[in-house]
Amino acid sequence: VYVKPEGEIKDYKGIKVTRKVEHVTDEELNAEIATVQSRNSREIEVTDRAAENGDVAVIDFEGSVDGVAFEGGKGENYSLKLGSGSFIPGFEDQIVGKKIGESFDVVVTFPKDYHAAELAGKEATFKTVVNGIKFEELPALDDEFVKDVSEFDTLDEYKADIKSKMEKRNESQAEAEVENALAEALMEKLVAEIPGPMFEAETENFVRDYDNRLRMQGLDLKTYFQYTGMNLDSLREQLRPQAEKQVKLRLALETIAKLEAIEVTEEDINAEIESIAKTYSMEVEKVREVIPVDSVAEDMKVKKAMDLVKEKAIAK
Repeated sequence: VYVKPEGEIKDYKGIKVTRKVEHVTDEELNAEIATVQSRNSREIEVTDRAAENGDVAVIDFEGSVDGVAFEGGKGENYSLKLGSGSFIPGFEDQIVGKKIGESFDVVVTFPKDYHAAELAGKEATFKTVVNGIKFEELPALDDEFVKDVSEFDTLDEYKADIKSKMEKRNESQAEAEVENALAEALMEKLVAEIPGPMFEAETENFVRDYDNRLRMQGLDLKTYFQYTGMNLDSLREQLRPQAEKQVKLRLALETIAKLEAIEVTEEDINAEIESIAKTYSMEVEKVREVIPVDSVAEDMKVKKAMDLVKEKAIAK
């Protein structure tokens, strides 16, 4: 059991922050569109030439170190994009120039910081066979392509829309960076004796949220720990700094809300509950059952406090 401390905070108005919205370059725009082209490409089988950088080589391989095979070093009909850098450095380069049916050795050295310590820094030989070669055929970048992938009729309209979305994304990123900078400043300005159990309780909230997100992906903490070698204590240790920041920021904003006598109306609360219901595809009444109205009101005061700090900040 703990008592939430009374915080003190000064100079929370006029905080200086840098707000930088990145300009969307032609190269970035073209890269975004190229991604859409790639998603709509088709793979063409190659039979009359050797593998080239950018091709997908379908290979069998079996690796060994000092003549001894190692775990995870074998694959059959594995599709490897040459030039992707997804294999050990030097592996893909030795596939380039090879033809279908060709058998050969690929000799590479594992990086010294390789995740498997028993292989780190060691030379390995992979007996390799090329079973097939494919290349990616991109659709022509024209009005017909645009009609197939969007609601627009011309390439110019499509490019303008993509650029507009990228600009909005950059603006959102800039706003997020400003808010993060303000949050750091508020935590530094807060004066409060925060009891340890507050940090511990918030850490447990973070652990529960983490578990819920894993379950939405079809996993759970037990399975996650098996994959990562972590345990509950190491997860708590990983999440603790973030939880401490959340406690400090929340307390700073609650203190500001009191100093500024921030209030919320019943209309504000109803609108927020409706927004929550829409976000999580729930009935409004179900949200009211799950989340106490007082809790919604307190969260809204905190949001309004941050809005006030942002409004009064000096951006450059």
